Amino acid sequence: MVIVNIILDFDLPFVFSLKERRKIVNSIKDRLKKFNLSIIDISGEYPKEASLAICYLAHNEKQAEEIFRNIERFLEKNFPEIEFFIDKEII
Repeated sequence: MVIVNIILDFDLPFVFSLKERRKIVNSIKDRLKKFNLSIIDISGEYPKEASLAICYLAHNEKQAEEIFRNIERFLEKNFPEIEFFIDKEII
C-alpha cells in the first residue's frame, strides 16, 4: 500500500470575494469525490488563490500514478479556465 499526498494550488483571477472562491472550491471538491479521495480546503484569506490538500491510498505506485493521471485529466477537462499547480508526494 502507498499513500499519495497532493497539494493542489490554483489561481482564480476572475474571483473577487471569498464567497465566490468557496463556491468554486466546493464545486471542485464535490466533483473529485468520485475518485474516493480525502480532500480539505487549505486556502488562505486571499480570494484569488486557493489550495486543496488531497490524500488517497493505492495498492502500488503504478496504481497511484494512474489515479493521479485520471485526476489531472479530470481537472483539465472540467475546469479548463483554471490553471492548476500540483505538488505530489508518494509515501
